Amino acid sequence: MDAEQSLAIRAAWLAYVGGHTQEEIAERLGITRVKVQRLVASAMKNGLVKFFVEGVPAECLALEDELMQRFGLDRCVVVPDVDDGTQPPESTIASLASAAARYLHRLLGSGTLQRVGIGQGRTLAAMVERLPSLQLPGARFVSLLGSLTRRSSANPFDVIAKLAERTGGECYFMPVPFIADSVADAEVLRAQRGVQDVFRLARECQLCVVGIADLTPATHLLRSQSLTPAELKSIRAAGAVGELAGRFIAADGSLIAHEMNARAVGVGLDELRGRPVLAVAGGKYKAESIRAVLRTGVLTALIVDEATAKAVLRTRGSGAAAGTRSH
Repeated sequence: MDAEQSLAIRAAWLAYVGGHTQEEIAERLGITRVKVQRLVASAMKNGLVKFFVEGVPAECLALEDELMQRFGLDRCVVVPDVDDGTQPPESTIASLASAAARYLHRLLGSGTLQRVGIGQGRTLAAMVERLPSLQLPGARFVSLLGSLTRRSSANPFDVIAKLAERTGGECYFMPVPFIADSVADAEVLRAQRGVQDVFRLARECQLCVVGIADLTPATHLLRSQSLTPAELKSIRAAGAVGELAGRFIAADGSLIAHEMNARAVGVGLDELRGRPVLAVAGGKYKAESIRAVLRTGVLTALIVDEATAKAVLRTRGSGAAAGTRSH
């Protein structure tokens, strides 16, 4: 990729995903408005803009290679930054969701992917909103965790139901809480016939798409009331820095020793390990959480934004832990 094509791709992302005006793009890239017009027109003419922007700038490709090498990933997509860091996280979510929708659309459209496990989170919900309609009556979308949350925002049931609606496929959700009130309750819920049926379907998934939650005071897990403030304080005191599929993870990629991990109702990390698992997550405030999840060795693919990719890579040592996948 030459420098001009890389610049055209970045301008297309800023225009069609970031929603920036030509004047804003010109100021951001340090070029004239006339050149912005020419770059965007070039991206359109060369087929780089369809439902999605095709490709990423050269700088992002270099970050992809480094993340794949450091954490043993099979695939990585780093989307270009579309804001200057002062805008709300919705702009980053839009970029990640667009790239994830493109990724999933290609796999579904190829006919090789029919069973998909789905996690939870705002970014996955936004991904589904950007997924063009497909006619795939044989597709199955399966919730990887309890689909009942106290608040409806980014509810896992809503996400897989909309996926089924967009594709003409079927959805299967776990009619139980994301996290049970006690370890005993979690054991009872997991033993239910309907839940066991969904677990069986989840084990047959050809791809699992998950989100990664941070454990900052502003975490979405608090806003959705998936966690109480006391629970958040307790798991942070036990060393947790991130969450994946209802499991709380320390900085070195290990599960923390805490009952909250036994209270999660859903597919465990050991059940995810060894199969294709794509995480879609971003925002610099999540860098520590994403790095911890990468160190579990569970992920095979990652979609992340440019600024967060740089933050994830800014760490001492190789960044890999004993659990990193081997090829």
